Amino acid sequence: MYQPAITGHGVFTPEQIITNDELVEAFNAYADLWNADHAPQIEAGEVEPIGHSSSEFILSASGIENRYVLDKDGVLDPTRMFPRLRARSDDEPGQMAEMALDACTKALTMAGRDASEVDLVICAASNHERAYPAIAVEIQNLLGAGGFAFDMNVACSSATFGIQAAADMVRSGSVRCAIVVNPEICSAHLEWRDRDCHFIFGDVATAVVIERDADAKGDHFKICGTSCATKFSNNIRNNNGFLRRTRDQMEDRRDMQFMQNGRKVFKEVLPMVSAHILSHMQAEGWQADDLKRLWLHQANKTMNDFIGKKVLGRVPEPGEQPNILQDYANTSSAGSIIAFSKYSHDLQKGDKGVICSFGAGYSVGSVLIEKA
Repeated sequence: MYQPAITGHGVFTPEQIITNDELVEAFNAYADLWNADHAPQIEAGEVEPIGHSSSEFILSASGIENRYVLDKDGVLDPTRMFPRLRARSDDEPGQMAEMALDACTKALTMAGRDASEVDLVICAASNHERAYPAIAVEIQNLLGAGGFAFDMNVACSSATFGIQAAADMVRSGSVRCAIVVNPEICSAHLEWRDRDCHFIFGDVATAVVIERDADAKGDHFKICGTSCATKFSNNIRNNNGFLRRTRDQMEDRRDMQFMQNGRKVFKEVLPMVSAHILSHMQAEGWQADDLKRLWLHQANKTMNDFIGKKVLGRVPEPGEQPNILQDYANTSSAGSIIAFSKYSHDLQKGDKGVICSFGAGYSVGSVLIEKA
């Protein structure tokens, strides 16, 4: 058996940013257009008017101030309100593979590895731009990696589930060097016209290199333990599967894009995640006082503050539980990896931390790591 370790990580960040003020202006313009078009039905009491959003509401509800997106103009067009992403030909790299290539290259550079040394690529993300061939195999080809590749989807927990799969294979010796990459085009599955959720998501891609601890060429983090759990729930859902496209999608069903019952999610997920992390730590003999850092899924600041307090038994000190929500918004599976990538360089040998992601499923995955 071999000790797996994270030896490199990388983040691809799109160039375009949408601020809350810009988003609110576009949304309110859309709402005014919709209300004008449906004035007779509103007057008759048949439909409810769409209310305005505000930057204050968004920040209070989520902690989000900005988000990075692949296409800003399409989202901010009040007559459209979704991104314009050019359809790629079969001879061109896919959008997800292109993003992934950037993040993987950065992670490999940090690890001091050539892509030819990689023998496993896992593309773990909440939405995939096609059913097959696997996005991971395309990424493998663009990188020039060997071995094998496959896609994985456990919604917002995809990254930590992917890390567990890769770490287990490194530990057993079936692979020597793996990449887990999380290209998330969340702007394409968000309903930007829904006031309750129009501000939630952004686009990004993250990657981590996982290999044997003994093979590491520099600073790295030993993977001391991984743990995953799922429990079925309909409270976070996206029904836009291929079986529905020919018939039901023409009906303009709201459930064909991101949907969530936020209050139920908050009530049911937070105890599940807190208990999962504490149980995982206990199984490995870790105490709350051992932790230097919590890198949590970046869905909502209030949720993260709750989990951090439960796990540590106190309010986290500044820097103990870093948030990147204010800049990136919710980036699904990539959020906890962004936080890890940006807030792990200061840790010293022996410092311990937890990477944790959670979301639709319900699903939760935790990775216990120690700076080596």
